[in-house]
Amino acid sequence: MREPDKFLDDLARVVVDAAMEVHRELGPGYVESVYEEALAVELRLRNVEFERQKAVSVSYKGHSVGEGRVDFLVRGVLIVELKAVEKLLPVHKAQVISYLKARGSTLALLINFNERLLRDGIQRIVLTQGGV
Repeated sequence: MREPDKFLDDLARVVVDAAMEVHRELGPGYVESVYEEALAVELRLRNVEFERQKAVSVSYKGHSVGEGRVDFLVRGVLIVELKAVEKLLPVHKAQVISYLKARGSTLALLINFNERLLRDGIQRIVLTQGGV
């Protein structure tokens, strides 16, 4: 298994800390767009460079067949996908894995803000050479 480097791990910790602060302030119960906006504010306050709703090109056998959008691409390397659902489902993780593959990235955070304790709603997803 190929683990992300220290820079990427440290960056993920900064994002998780920012998400925890958002959750401490807002708690569960809002729609995803509220958390996305709040996390953007928190990342700006921490001087973390990011892009929101970043397009991810999807290719099939060398042909562009469409695109997806990641909620946050942090410093050009870390994918952050937000949810505000009752429970994270396998399809949510599959979505993130697809984004990792399409971008050639190795690490993503899947964060569900609709949890009483946010730590229960955070998944760290590492893409290895053979999959996850």
